[in-house]
Amino acid sequence: MSALLSGIAVGFAVAMPVGPIGVLCIKRSLKDGFRYGLATGLGAASADASYGVLVALGLGLSGLLARAEIMQMAGGILIIALGLLSLRSFFKRPPSAEIPAPKGGLVTAWFSTFLLTLANPMTILAFVGLIAALGTAGAAGPYLLVLGVFVGSLLWWLMLVGGVLMVKSRLPMAALRWLDFISGMVLLVWGTAILLNSFVPP
Repeated sequence: MSALLSGIAVGFAVAMPVGPIGVLCIKRSLKDGFRYGLATGLGAASADASYGVLVALGLGLSGLLARAEIMQMAGGILIIALGLLSLRSFFKRPPSAEIPAPKGGLVTAWFSTFLLTLANPMTILAFVGLIAALGTAGAAGPYLLVLGVFVGSLLWWLMLVGGVLMVKSRLPMAALRWLDFISGMVLLVWGTAILLNSFVPP
């Protein structure tokens, strides 16, 4: 039971910082509703659990960390692409137009977030540090630890989506349209910074 609770704490702590994934989850929750916000959170939680498996079992971490720069570069490019898509959606739609239904389905929303989270080397470093600090709790129950990581991460995303949807009812339609522009710019700047940082020697 201690491994499960420790995993929940780790998953919650790793998911909590509002980075590009948080921006994407907020945007999808506001524009596309609960299901797409939840699918985005599930994608991030699934990636967290995948890294949790590697860390808890001690598999492949050195290889992943050795490729951190490549993963950071790929993550930056993915975030830039998402930012450009948001900006394209903003400039393509007239101010009076209704927000169209999202292209792709829930699986696409899940998978895109899963890949984006996997491409973030900071996720690996966070798990290495946090789970290593747990000591024998992780070694005693690695599978319970991984389950806890998934539950803790998902718990955060459910809280975020729920909080965003509480605010949504107070926002006018025009504000939701401008969300494409704001989130697009945030993702574009964030992705560019991540990409440029991947070229900086450690």
